[in-house]
Amino acid sequence: MHSIPDSAFRKSSYSHPRGNDCVEVADLPIGSAVRDTQHRELGHLLFGAKEWAAFVAEVKHDG
Repeated sequence: MHSIPDSAFRKSSYSHPRGNDCVEVADLPIGSAVRDTQHRELGHLLFGAKEWAAFVAEVKHDG
């Protein structure tokens, strides 16, 4: 798994502002990484740039 520094992650704008159901995203040259704020120790999922763009487009469409 790629090592990504904690400082690269930011709270997703789609996370609940007051709840514990937060997701963090890191924008990378190869795509994006996503992790659960409550379980950072479990690592992250990596998505290629095209996969991530398709996912974000779908979320915005269903928004």
